[in-house]
Amino acid sequence: QVQLVESGGGLVQAGGSLRLSCAASGITFSRYTMGWFRQAPGKEREFVARISRSGSGTYYADSVKGRFTISRDNAKNTVYLQMNSLKPEDTAVYYCTADTSTLPRTTSRDWDYWGQGTQVTVSS
Repeated sequence: QVQLVESGGGLVQAGGSLRLSCAASGITFSRYTMGWFRQAPGKEREFVARISRSGSGTYYADSVKGRFTISRDNAKNTVYLQMNSLKPEDTAVYYCTADTSTLPRTTSRDWDYWGQGTQVTVSS
């Protein structure tokens, strides 16, 4: 049974930082591209960042580039999202996701597995 479990969300003031973690089980973690999406109330789920199987390649949405950093530890089956300089518009539920493909996918329906999400709220 595949499980992706996010943690690290919370309430932070604008300009602050949070680090999200996602622990994976039930998959051979190093064979999956990992990613983060987010969904704000009343909006569609949107791509945030992804990281290649080895961790050598990363890609970000323009809205978070330069502020967020995705990383992974294949020994711990965990992917991280370091979020700095947070803005109120970053408020959303953040989802961890896994994809067997190495294609540069940014559409949520293309990804294979999803976590339950963790709430991030940025106050102004």
